[in-house]
Amino acid sequence: MCAENEVEILLVEDNLNDVELALRALKKNNIANSIVVLEDGEKALDFIYCRGEYEGRDINSHPRLILLDLKLPKVDGLEVLKVIKSDMNTKSIPVVMLTSSKQECDIVESYRLGVNSYIVKPVDFDNFVEAINKIGFYWLLMNEFKSC
Repeated sequence: MCAENEVEILLVEDNLNDVELALRALKKNNIANSIVVLEDGEKALDFIYCRGEYEGRDINSHPRLILLDLKLPKVDGLEVLKVIKSDMNTKSIPVVMLTSSKQECDIVESYRLGVNSYIVKPVDFDNFVEAINKIGFYWLLMNEFKSC
């Protein structure tokens, strides 16, 4: 973990095994130095908008990338996405839906709400690690991102 004002990746995931795999993959390849992990959508919104336990955070310090699970407790991933992408202050933050859902309605709704990418989590360990590596490499190293 890191200082909350230097967040490169906000990982919103309630499955501890997937969190562990993602963290290992990112750290193994030195893709992200600062990662914050939250287990539900409500905490994610609190973090992004500096509410509740995160009220001391700099509201202008956005993550460079949000990896968002679809099926989350309290507030689901679609609702989190809807809030982020409907707000001019957070709309430009890249959001990658990283989920096990292959349902067409979830994919269509995610893109309708403004997701930048929709990736179905591979079941196989090596493929999951490779997917995380590619996501991190592209969004943090290849993609040009400037928050306005």
